[in-house]
Amino acid sequence: MKVYSYSEARQKLSEVLDIARGEEVVIKRRGGETFSIRFKTSQKSPFDIPGIDTKVKTSDILEAIKESRAGRTEQ
Repeated sequence: MKVYSYSEARQKLSEVLDIARGEEVVIKRRGGETFSIRFKTSQKSPFDIPGIDTKVKTSDILEAIKESRAGRTEQ
């Protein structure tokens, strides 16, 4: 575990974050507060899905959208 003062961590933020990938980093403030930094792997978005190849053209999709909107009733 590495320990940095607030000012040192601020000056060396990039280095602190790199170290936090491998071990816990603690930052101490002058008033005695301590903060722990640790690396967290990011999770993929549920909307991040692979695309598929189709023979549908953009113009076909736009035409289908126009047709679906034309069938709506005004409220």
